[in-house]
Amino acid sequence: MTTDLNVGTDLRQRSADSELRRRAGAVVPNGMYGHLDMRAFPAIPQYIARSRGARLWDVDGNEYVDLMCSWGPVVLGHQDSAVEEAAEQQRRQGDCVNGAAPVMVELAETLVRTVAHADWVMFAKNGTDATTMCCTIARAHTSRAMILVARGAYHGAAPWCTPFPAGVTAADRANLLEYDYNDIASIRAAVGEHADDVAAIIVSPFRHDAGFDQELVDPSFAREVRAYCDSIGAALILDDVRAGFRLHHGGSWEPLGVHPDLTPWSKAIANGYPLAAVTGTDRYRDAAGSIFVTGSFWMGAVAMAAGLATITELGSRDAVARMREVGLQLSSGIADSASRWGFGIHYTGPAQMPNLLFANDTDYQLATAFSAEAQARGVYVHPKHNWFVSAATTPDDLDMALTGLDGAFAALRQRHPRA
Repeated sequence: MTTDLNVGTDLRQRSADSELRRRAGAVVPNGMYGHLDMRAFPAIPQYIARSRGARLWDVDGNEYVDLMCSWGPVVLGHQDSAVEEAAEQQRRQGDCVNGAAPVMVELAETLVRTVAHADWVMFAKNGTDATTMCCTIARAHTSRAMILVARGAYHGAAPWCTPFPAGVTAADRANLLEYDYNDIASIRAAVGEHADDVAAIIVSPFRHDAGFDQELVDPSFAREVRAYCDSIGAALILDDVRAGFRLHHGGSWEPLGVHPDLTPWSKAIANGYPLAAVTGTDRYRDAAGSIFVTGSFWMGAVAMAAGLATITELGSRDAVARMREVGLQLSSGIADSASRWGFGIHYTGPAQMPNLLFANDTDYQLATAFSAEAQARGVYVHPKHNWFVSAATTPDDLDMALTGLDGAFAALRQRHPRA
């Protein structure tokens, strides 16, 4: 089956976006790079002019309900007043200076109070920094080399973990072992004779690999991997970069009663400001203090002030429950629309971080066409990555999203009557 990837774009003005893409192509490799590269999805606007609450406006003035939330960081909504006020107040005092600002200590204290398994905190700027730091700390503590990662999992963009091979050497991956998510037997098999050289097992709170159904963690697997790490003397790293503060206010596995040794955080901890953190238990405190990690902007005080406000507001507003409620309403409406228009879909993952794929759509052509139709109707989604909802989503936002997505299903059925 072939699908016009530009279906629906005739309904929206895109001249400014197209011109910016042209100009960027002359001065940036491929015009864009990483997960923000929309060359394969031309119906998705590449350039955004402004945002507020749960809405976005692209450079051509088109308005969207945002169901990607900047790929996860925006949790309270764009331009949240409490976060912006805290950031602006700190900005007037200083941001990147010769030492850390007092807000660093306040934020660290807040994280330790909020996260049950956190005895200490270190800060960085993005999720790749944080996951890499966790692996380094685990190796420093154990004097071991091997790290176990789930097959197909995403833990960042550094050579040791990037999903793309360009520029990556065999040596970059030499100390990795792979296992299958939710399968403790595969972990045991992967370790094999390497038990004395395994520094850590890194696990995501649920299987959120791009382009696949989002597989929730089996609670027994979580408990078993915790016990197995203890039995071989390895660290359990829970990668909460994407899901942290969306599934539970104190850590994604807190409802399971399973506590990791080390946890990388980013995305939602500062509502869009550049911040990452590593939390750990006292057992790993000395190792964390022994490694050398730094960055010229890592102690930026404005992002930390935003982070402190974000975590405080998430708790006071019961934002996780709000996002779950919105997500469940979204799920119900999408299921109704898919059924009404005769599409088999896989709608998986937690309600706050859902993923929509079409049944038997192995080449993602239907998903890509659906995304294009959604963009044309003012709903910003992605065909292969999981979506996000923010606590700022209002009934009007939700109605606009469900109306637009229903229209996208209808348009897709008209174009593909036998799909």
